[in-house]
Amino acid sequence: MRTLFAVASYRSPSVVFIDEVDSMLTQRKADENEASRRIKTEFLVQLDGAGNGRKGQVLVIGATNLPQELDDAARRRFVKKLYIPLPEKIARETLLRSLLAKNDNTLSVKEIAKLSQRTEGFSGADLKNLCQDAAMEPVQELGAGVKTIKPEDIPPISYKHFRRSLQGMSPSVAPSDLIAYIKWNDTYGNKVTNADDSCENDTGSEYESS
Repeated sequence: MRTLFAVASYRSPSVVFIDEVDSMLTQRKADENEASRRIKTEFLVQLDGAGNGRKGQVLVIGATNLPQELDDAARRRFVKKLYIPLPEKIARETLLRSLLAKNDNTLSVKEIAKLSQRTEGFSGADLKNLCQDAAMEPVQELGAGVKTIKPEDIPPISYKHFRRSLQGMSPSVAPSDLIAYIKWNDTYGNKVTNADDSCENDTGSEYESS
C-alpha cells in the first residue's frame, strides 16, 4: 500500500483509482482478520497524506455499489462523495454506439435510438452484456456451419438480434437499490452546486482525495 502511494507521488500528477473500494474499506469488526485490518489502516494513513505531506498531486478515487458498507473513517476521508445515477436515454445511446463501434452491424441511427428507449433502467454493465449477447446471435444462427465458416463471413449484428437478447434480459439494479443509493447520497453525498459558484470557490490547491 505504501509503495502504491509512493509511486503515485513520484509519477504525479497521478490518479489512484480503486474499484469496488468497499471490499477493502468495510466496517471494522472485532473479529476482523489482522492482515485486513493492517491494510485498511495503512490505506487510511496514506489517504490522509495523499495531497498534503507529499510533493506532487495525487487524486484518489474509489468506486463502489455498496457505499453503506464503507467504514465511517474511510467515508470521512473521501472529500467528495458523488452519486452516479444510471445512464439516461442519451447516455445509453452513446454507450450503445461505442460498444458497437468495433463490431460489424447493420443498426441504423433510428434503431439505436429505439434500443436506448427500450433499455430504460439498464446500467453500463447491463448494456455491455446486452451487446455481447446480441453479438452471439449471428453465430448461433449458423448452427453446425459455424465450424467451417470464416470469421469475416459471419453475418453482421442486426436489430432483430437485439430484440431476441432483450427478451431474456432485465435491469440488474433493483428499484429498491436505487432508493437506498439516493438515501445514502442525501445523507452523506456532496450537493450539486452552480458551476459559477464552483469557479469562485476554487482555490487551486493540490488534490487530496475524492
